[in-house]
Amino acid sequence: MKKMFEKLFGSYSSRELKRIEPIIEEIESLETEMAGLTDEDLKNKTVEFKKRLDEGSTLDDILPEAYAVVREASSRVLGMKHYRVQLIGGIILHQGRIAEMKTGEGKTLVATLPVYLNALAGKGVHVITVNDYLAQRDRDWMGKLYNFMGLSVGCIVNGLDNDQRRKQYNSDITYGTNNEFGFDYLRDNMVVRRENMVQGELNYCIIDEVDSILVDEARTPLIISGVGDKSTDLYLRANSFVQTLKGRKKDPDENISKMDLMMGNMKEETVDFVVDEKGKSVLLTEKGITKAEQYFNIENLADEENMELTHHINQALKAHNIMVADIDYIVRDGEVMIVDEFTGRLMQGRRFSKGLHQAIEAKERLDVKRESKTLATITYQNYFRMYTKLSGMTGTAKTEEQEFREIYNVDVIEIPTNRPVVRADDADVIYKTEAAKFNAVIEEIIERNKKGQPVLVGTISIEKSELLSRMLKKRNITHNVLNAKNHEKEAEIVAQAGRFGSVTIATNMAGRGTDIVLGGNPEFTARNKIKAKFPEEIAMRADGYDETDDEEVLKARELYRELKKKDEAEMLEENKKVLEAGGLCIIGTERHESRRIDNQLRGRAGRQGDPGSSKFYISLDDDLMRLFAGDKVKVLVDTLKLPDDEPLQHSMLSKSIETAQGRVEGRNFNIRKHVLQYDNVMNKQREVIYSERRKVLMGEDLKDHIMTMVKEQISLGMGEFTAEKYPENWDINGYEGYLSEMFGANIKLKIDDVESLTTDKMNELSMTLAQKLYAAKEREFGEERFREVERVVLLKTVDTKWMDHIDAMDQLRQGVALRAMGNEDPVRAYQNEGFDMFQELIGMIQEDTVKYLYRVRSQEKMERQKVAKETGTNLNGNGAKPKTVVKGRKIGRNEPCPCGSGKKYKRCCGKDA
Repeated sequence: MKKMFEKLFGSYSSRELKRIEPIIEEIESLETEMAGLTDEDLKNKTVEFKKRLDEGSTLDDILPEAYAVVREASSRVLGMKHYRVQLIGGIILHQGRIAEMKTGEGKTLVATLPVYLNALAGKGVHVITVNDYLAQRDRDWMGKLYNFMGLSVGCIVNGLDNDQRRKQYNSDITYGTNNEFGFDYLRDNMVVRRENMVQGELNYCIIDEVDSILVDEARTPLIISGVGDKSTDLYLRANSFVQTLKGRKKDPDENISKMDLMMGNMKEETVDFVVDEKGKSVLLTEKGITKAEQYFNIENLADEENMELTHHINQALKAHNIMVADIDYIVRDGEVMIVDEFTGRLMQGRRFSKGLHQAIEAKERLDVKRESKTLATITYQNYFRMYTKLSGMTGTAKTEEQEFREIYNVDVIEIPTNRPVVRADDADVIYKTEAAKFNAVIEEIIERNKKGQPVLVGTISIEKSELLSRMLKKRNITHNVLNAKNHEKEAEIVAQAGRFGSVTIATNMAGRGTDIVLGGNPEFTARNKIKAKFPEEIAMRADGYDETDDEEVLKARELYRELKKKDEAEMLEENKKVLEAGGLCIIGTERHESRRIDNQLRGRAGRQGDPGSSKFYISLDDDLMRLFAGDKVKVLVDTLKLPDDEPLQHSMLSKSIETAQGRVEGRNFNIRKHVLQYDNVMNKQREVIYSERRKVLMGEDLKDHIMTMVKEQISLGMGEFTAEKYPENWDINGYEGYLSEMFGANIKLKIDDVESLTTDKMNELSMTLAQKLYAAKEREFGEERFREVERVVLLKTVDTKWMDHIDAMDQLRQGVALRAMGNEDPVRAYQNEGFDMFQELIGMIQEDTVKYLYRVRSQEKMERQKVAKETGTNLNGNGAKPKTVVKGRKIGRNEPCPCGSGKKYKRCCGKDA
């Protein structure tokens, strides 16, 4: 039905693109006018646009002219003029939508249009990239354009201190990674003084590779940690215990319910545990539970007091049976380092949460580090939904459109390519065994290599990339390997993967953000030659564009330009040879769980109308086929009775693969939604707590706020001691004792006639007394000083209680999973009980704040202090001291300032040095 509708009326994207055609026409009609302006006139347009906005014009009103200005400025400064399709992409991004643009279509340049336009409003624009390298590259590259137009550009990377971060965020435009921006938000809500905050308003955000950040990373919350107080002994004991057990893998089609697994209701099992590869879980059978009770000398493993032990056993089982070295993690220098399942990159410093990292450390016989205490946490979904306007760009988003709409309220618009895609996407080739598949891949590589066609081979793990590398070495095929063990030269390896005769094996990292230029990339080759001739600090500045007084740098820059020009000529010849050989050949060695990841790999070839090809090799041993394709495939293969080395090609097999991928994508979407459902509960609570903190940080007068707390505590006391209908039945003594405890004084209420009392009179009497005592405190400290005391006390109380609450909510979340056995919805249980716990938290904050303020003495030293020390994050868990911006050398006075202002160091941060 959908296809028939699109045939009649066009796709959703095509209909939306028609709506913006008039705007494109208007932008292009201004080309001649803009070309006639002087540089100074062009720069002055920024001042003019800002003035028009101040006078009531909207961003949409000035969009055509602003985009025409950027287009002309880009042509002069960067030597690049936006194509029509890039103008389309720029409008889609400004509208707060996701632009799907194929690899090589110039997404970095597209972003300059909405970035410039939205920066004119003066509320800041954030551009999010997937790594520090791309953030710095794009800031340096596009920053020349923004600086020319009078806008400041910052960049947030790992290692900056607070002052440097604040300066970058105060720029009109700030580049950085999702991790850095998210953690800065959390840290801003942990500081004790307003001046220590760095980030500012969350106004407009463009996310590059939006699918990677908002989908692939969405299951991992950002966590800032402090020192935990739990011993590591239980990890070691659990590890020793699980090594005594025997288990089996659950057949993908075996019908064992989740309740059976959780309850151990598999009495006929002869094994101690069952591994569910599809669900990525391992759980004890009844036999295993009995062994655990004997090993740890306990009566009932299911008892509440043994919940922690159960958790440790489960994590140890998972470490041994689900987490695989060189696929999920590697061990390097005595550390367990996580490998990102989507990119193949090492996630430096990141630690698996909930004790899994410690369980793996125990498994690998490494030092087991203490489990940390969560001080602050948020998911990427809830962080990025706080922006007033959110947009993104990627080559692959359409398959996840439902998720973008449902979670982020943004739609996906497919932007046509500047030139038609002529890449040949061959049908999948399927083999019975993995060995047969890899042999076929090697033969394909050799055949392509004979005619000089560059080949990029995609693998899903380090292990598989190294296996292919060993096989190619035996056949004497020269090649590069790009995986998490060899990622330092990632951009360079990928950039040169299009050279004549090159063979590159890569995990899914495959250099997103770096173009594979057929014939090679002259910038990288020229830069390497410069590095061989000059010291690093000179070489790294050779490809710059700013003038400098440094003679050595000028000499390096002149040589760099000569070498680049020469390399461009040579590579132009090489480009012709590669085109004749068929362009870049992509070989996928396994289908990923997500069609998006496969499409990303395909998209490395066929950029900007270049020829190219792609083909996936699959075996029935692959995890996707084994776990999700089902029995129908096995039956078909057995019926055909083909030898192992003969490829299978059948429409039913291709359909089974697509069905399996769709099934896994739907399952993963549900997991991400599940994570968000839980974090939505915490998010509402987080907003209340952070709002409370902001009142303190912004220096608000809190007296009325404190008095509201006092009224609430009086009301609670009256509810307990004066609830009876008739005053003569009230517990006056008990109530006086309650007030004495609350206000830290021996309180006796002056009541002449109990029978004439009303609740209103009692409330008034209590509040008058409370205000009198509070006024005495103000006189003791002095009114101005006591206002600060109020802030100190409230801040300390909120932070202490909130951190304990985060821990309690985490324990609740683990506990409610068991509610499913009683046909209770765990999420609903978490919402209801979480609400009750939060109400209790608010009550404790109010009670402790009131008690402390009535007891505090003027001689006490009252200063704002953090209640816990940050030791690290789940993305940088070692708590290492931040690095300086420029490593190992002094910054030259004529160098570009590392803060990203675009000015020389001596005229910026080095002015007073």
